[in-house]
Amino acid sequence: MDRHELLAALHARLQPRNYLEIGVDAGASLALSRVPSIGIDPGFAVVHEIDCDVQLVRATSDDYFRSHNPTEKFDGEPVDLAFIDGMHLAEFALRDFIYVEAYSARTSVIVFDDMLPRNVVEAARDRQTVAWTGDVFKVTHVLRHLRPDLVVLEVDTEPTGTVVVLLPDARSTALAEHYNDIEAAMVADGDPQDVPESVLGRTRAVDPYRLLQCAWWETLVAERQGRVARASLSEELAQQDWTELRAAALGVAPLPSASRA
Repeated sequence: MDRHELLAALHARLQPRNYLEIGVDAGASLALSRVPSIGIDPGFAVVHEIDCDVQLVRATSDDYFRSHNPTEKFDGEPVDLAFIDGMHLAEFALRDFIYVEAYSARTSVIVFDDMLPRNVVEAARDRQTVAWTGDVFKVTHVLRHLRPDLVVLEVDTEPTGTVVVLLPDARSTALAEHYNDIEAAMVADGDPQDVPESVLGRTRAVDPYRLLQCAWWETLVAERQGRVARASLSEELAQQDWTELRAAALGVAPLPSASRA
């Protein structure tokens, strides 16, 4: 499954009321949306047909979020589904997450692209290849260690992997408060970058087909639509053994049941 197939499946599975993406480029991912959408990119050149109510903003994400509130486009609703595929440097991707999370709900889903580089050269901060992930893979480590309340799942999509983040918290200030120190650590080392073997080998990455089958997606939608008690998703995910989930998504164990997923 490639990144756009995963994104299309998430649109179908989540039934989002709205969609936001950072990094429009030619519009391939934006073309998947059928709901009110915002696309942010300082240099987009859309060639794909867009079939939704879309606001295209030719600006950097820093400039956009400095002066705009995306919920105004979405009738006051939080961002339901977001795709971060902007500048391929870790500090930019982390800032993009901080921006998006501030307008999220606990049932929002935030997806990062280019999180599993296939080799060290592809992960360089100074671009040397046609296919380039940069060092955005570092954001996974930051989120897992500074925000243990988040569910951060590496997903084995082609060509360069994705990360799906669940249970965002718009009230959290942990990343913003420590951003300067985080950024300093992220940019401290020159190329070649020290890319963990678990990233290059995708040993912690879940299979996207198996992940999409997990029962708690239904709980996420039901909670957002008010058909189950608030925080039902949080409670279900809090009970989940993530080692089991990774094993399940890799296809080596039964999928979590609806009561345990």
